[in-house]
Amino acid sequence: MSFYYLNKEMGLALNDILGRVCSYDKDFSREDIAITWINYKSENKVVFKGFGCGINSKKVFYPASVVKLVYALATYYWIEKGRLLLSDEIIDAVKKMLAFSSNNATSFLVDLLTGTTSGPCIEGELWENWKYQRSIINDWLHDLNWEELIGINCCQKTWDDGPFGREKEFYGYENKNRNAMTTDSAARILEEIMIHIDYQKNNLNLRSYLKRNLNKVVLKNDPTNQIDGFLGAGLPESINFWSKAGLMSEVRHDAAWWTNSQSLQTLLVIFCNGEKYFKNSSFLPLLAKEVYEFNNRYLTAY
Repeated sequence: MSFYYLNKEMGLALNDILGRVCSYDKDFSREDIAITWINYKSENKVVFKGFGCGINSKKVFYPASVVKLVYALATYYWIEKGRLLLSDEIIDAVKKMLAFSSNNATSFLVDLLTGTTSGPCIEGELWENWKYQRSIINDWLHDLNWEELIGINCCQKTWDDGPFGREKEFYGYENKNRNAMTTDSAARILEEIMIHIDYQKNNLNLRSYLKRNLNKVVLKNDPTNQIDGFLGAGLPESINFWSKAGLMSEVRHDAAWWTNSQSLQTLLVIFCNGEKYFKNSSFLPLLAKEVYEFNNRYLTAY
């Protein structure tokens, strides 16, 4: 069973929205795009199971920095289970990984979570043990028994220039072992962070590190704001908005959550695969704008 209820009207609207936005450029292709869109009713601070739709939402893509949502949630649960002790250094690393998309912070956290370190190539039993340890996050994801996580791979660090040594070897032949996620899996992880974790406990407040300011003056002073060219750029400045973007030479992704009103919230994850999307800064904002306007017109329908 899906973690959200399928909604036919939203599905028809999403197909129409994607078709319209893709018509602006002949190079855009539905096969290169995956979307998960979910709306959530809320009442007295209780958020109910969402209703939504998807396009290619189970198709696997390289997630770029969206995978940092997984590593953040894993860190939260490692602390919850006593595998890690909460410290100022961990808080700082998780904040920098999510708020600023720091690859150095991500590397530090993956080492902590898995008991591995980067370095030159190794062989024999040492190499086999290293690979086993690095797969611990995938084992944890499997043990969650969430249907939408089947087939994803979250065991690699993120890089500025690329992996070297044992990290490069771990990518495998033709990078077959690189990270892989679906929009449904990213949506499920973000949903967990946004509405299923009790932040009254002595643990990381992951939501606070994903909160974004949509004010254009603020954004102008922050060239790496994860808003310009992404979903938040298509939304009103006044709304409450949380997100984690992913960008590299082959992809442009975003996973976002925003508040439409006191009683309805939206989760939207879009993966775009191909250099043409990496270079295009208007595609994701246009999709977000269309989804927001649909919700504004039809909120009373749900």
